[in-house]
Amino acid sequence: MHFPIETIKTKKILVIGDLMLDRYWFGEVDRISPEAPVPVVHVARKEDRLGGACNVARNIRALGAQATLLGIIGNDEAGQKIQALCHEADIVPHLEIDAHIDTTLKMRVLGRQQQLLRVDFEQKPRMDTLERLNHQVRACIDHHDVLVLSDYNKGVLTQVQGMIAYAREKGIPILVDPKGNDYQKYRGASLVTPNRTEMMQAVGAWHTEDELTQKANKLRDDLHLDALLVTRSEQGMTLFAKDGRFHEDAQAHEVYDVSGAGDTVLATLAVTRATDMSWEQAIGWANKAGGIVVGKLGTSIVTAEELI
Repeated sequence: MHFPIETIKTKKILVIGDLMLDRYWFGEVDRISPEAPVPVVHVARKEDRLGGACNVARNIRALGAQATLLGIIGNDEAGQKIQALCHEADIVPHLEIDAHIDTTLKMRVLGRQQQLLRVDFEQKPRMDTLERLNHQVRACIDHHDVLVLSDYNKGVLTQVQGMIAYAREKGIPILVDPKGNDYQKYRGASLVTPNRTEMMQAVGAWHTEDELTQKANKLRDDLHLDALLVTRSEQGMTLFAKDGRFHEDAQAHEVYDVSGAGDTVLATLAVTRATDMSWEQAIGWANKAGGIVVGKLGTSIVTAEELI
């Protein structure tokens, strides 16, 4: 199966969603605190990475396509860092600043590569900031080949239905990474990609593959989707499309860290579908990319060279 890197380089992908900064503090642990029964981490190295929808855009660039990122940040150090990292990754940022909120930040403390603690900072954006962002949406969609919606339930995609309707009207494929149990807001998208837990939240538990197929196809029909992809960790991933069911077994040789793996899968699907690749071929590449990225520490990327 050929990875069409030269065609991918000509494609423009728009990512809209919840932006995050993933901050890592790495250190050594050699004693327990005398103040409380907790490890003392002597921090030796710090690293910031793009997270959330930013990580989807970063993976799209790593795979060779052009990426534009639309979202909201706060007027703070974390927001400035996201802008700087976007420029470093050659992502085109269209970021609205909400001075009344903190940029979503996930800070992880690791001792000897083992995560000991995560501290989250997040606030939902104000309505006036969402309105400013929505004024940019149509103009941005008009100049791109694929729309990717990365929903982490932080508030940026509150008015997602209008984005989907406009992109569909323009004939632009819409790929959605969902959150929550109300999938009606994603009606009309081309593809929705819940993981196993998210799928159970949306349709309830299943006990057999036939039952999963029945529930998945009903959800796909109800939402007027072209396809539904359920990512299933060690069980691989299963696509339910109008022309059939396609399954890919998991390819990871060693699972080190699953954080951000869904972003990599979504990005790979976006760039391959932008080239008019079939769903079956696209999930083959997405499965391979997912198998590579879970072998890396933290929020990471997969490059076109690694896939090839």
